[in-house]
Amino acid sequence: MKTKILNILSILLGLMLVNGGLDKFLHYMPMPENLPDELIKDMVALAEITWLMPLIGFAEIIGGLFIIIKKTRVLGILVVFPVMVGALLTHIFVAPSGLPILLIIWAILVWNIIEYKTTYLSLLK
Repeated sequence: MKTKILNILSILLGLMLVNGGLDKFLHYMPMPENLPDELIKDMVALAEITWLMPLIGFAEIIGGLFIIIKKTRVLGILVVFPVMVGALLTHIFVAPSGLPILLIIWAILVWNIIEYKTTYLSLLK
């Protein structure tokens, strides 16, 4: 039962990541109107580095697809982990309003890491 719940949550997480990554290329989701000024400044600064947002979007798409497929889930988590650290730091220091949903996403990531800890530990040997 626990494994089924984790699989369903992981598939949903993967789909969310693929959606977020595709939006970085296709811009189909509207931007919220009540963004903090500091976050807008950060986003403008990131837009100056023209290759960065496509790289993040590509990592989200590839990592999300890997997370959806159970055999590649461990690799997918490694791919999206740096992106998720950046998102967590952004929401802690700049835009705390998005923190609750991000903490749920982090809970799914950490649950996966704990579930596959022997695989991750074998990578360090």
